[in-house]
Amino acid sequence: MAPITKHYDYLVIGGGSGGLASGRRASAMYGKTVGIIESGPLGGTCVNVGCVPKKVTWNAADLAERIHDANAYGFSITQTAPFNWSLFKTKRDAYVHRLNGIYERNLQNDKVDYIKGRASFASRNQINVTTPESTTSYTADKILIATGGRPFFPNVPGAEYGISSDGFFELEQQPKRVALVGAGYIGVELAGMFASLGSETHFFIRGDTVLRSFDAMIQEAITSHYEDFLKMNIHKRSGITKVDKDPSTGVLTLHFNSASSDQIQTVQVDSLVWAIGRTPEVEDLNLAAVGVELSMIKSRPYVKVDAYQTTSVPNIYAIGDVCGLVELTPVAIAAGRRLADRLFGPSHLSGSKLDYELIPSVVFAHPEVGTIGLTEQQARERYGDDQIKVYQTSFVGMYYAMMDPERKAKSKYKVICAGDDEKVVGLHIVGDGSAEMLQGFGVAVKMGARKKDLDACVAIHPTSAEELVTLR
Repeated sequence: MAPITKHYDYLVIGGGSGGLASGRRASAMYGKTVGIIESGPLGGTCVNVGCVPKKVTWNAADLAERIHDANAYGFSITQTAPFNWSLFKTKRDAYVHRLNGIYERNLQNDKVDYIKGRASFASRNQINVTTPESTTSYTADKILIATGGRPFFPNVPGAEYGISSDGFFELEQQPKRVALVGAGYIGVELAGMFASLGSETHFFIRGDTVLRSFDAMIQEAITSHYEDFLKMNIHKRSGITKVDKDPSTGVLTLHFNSASSDQIQTVQVDSLVWAIGRTPEVEDLNLAAVGVELSMIKSRPYVKVDAYQTTSVPNIYAIGDVCGLVELTPVAIAAGRRLADRLFGPSHLSGSKLDYELIPSVVFAHPEVGTIGLTEQQARERYGDDQIKVYQTSFVGMYYAMMDPERKAKSKYKVICAGDDEKVVGLHIVGDGSAEMLQGFGVAVKMGARKKDLDACVAIHPTSAEELVTLR
């Protein structure tokens, strides 16, 4: 048995955004002794292979579209060389590396111990941390599981020739031809970036639309935009059955079935990205030995928690993607901070918990998507058709005034109201600027805005956002 190195008030397993937020608050605000265990670079998925490098890449793709549009505004722009993916990746990696350093300095400033290694439970109050050199043990009064998740691969012959969404950020060169599999927001975002940066893009989805958990308006708008505007090859109701790799050229041949043919079809690409979902990081934690219960959701083992993030073991807690509630970085951060408030803060914060209702989220597609609340279908199921009124609009933003007809992209907005007082229970927007726009409208919806409150707000003109306060 490894010797006990140190005892903590609070030991956090996972140095991602949620774990860092909770641990730092417990130490900096409430004076608790805190250790954070992390086997990889600090910042977790978001900083290293998620939100941050993804948004930087989205910015590059957005610039590519703006450069294309500049001619319509009278600029004479000729591209003398292709997009320098290698240079861009080097700079993006350097930016992420700087963030890793900032996170480590923040831990030092907040007097949080940074423990490098792989964690597993030895008992309900003891954690073993393993590195290639040794195993060390730590104890704590309270332990937080914030290990996040990782992408998984399908059980398909040759699947290993593809890369995960994490592997996207390791690509040294831009593939001329690329295939993506998975209609969720990760696949949609990566496909949009590849297409906007000029790669021939093949997008394989199981249904007829992308983003199937989103409002139907969003599904249809993004699917049609990707097909008609970005000229993406969307293979609907399709599935990859086998992947072959040419050992001399590295070219991949994808074998797939689809609704368009009774025969197995093939397409050749330079890279294949699997974006079919993520699974929680729990295998190495030895949770069964201490009685932490798991919930199988879509055959994936998530840590079961109550409304206060407490697991089946009273002194062990879990937040973030490992719980499978709302898998977004700001959600993990908010849950982690509220947990620290409840566990270590003053008495008036003893009931602190995150409200998982009405959480705004965006998809950095091309164009952007913003959504909060219920889809129209969900609203009708919850309240009944006679209690729902839907306001929606479709328009061409002023940015496209100078464009030729085939470059005039439409924005689409929908506001879903319930009851006689028309409380806003869902708001969904597709179009340029949706991500920034949604944050403000998200506050209004969270506060219980009614349609009359939107109507009472004087429009800002000329903007796309004004359409949301002038809906009829």
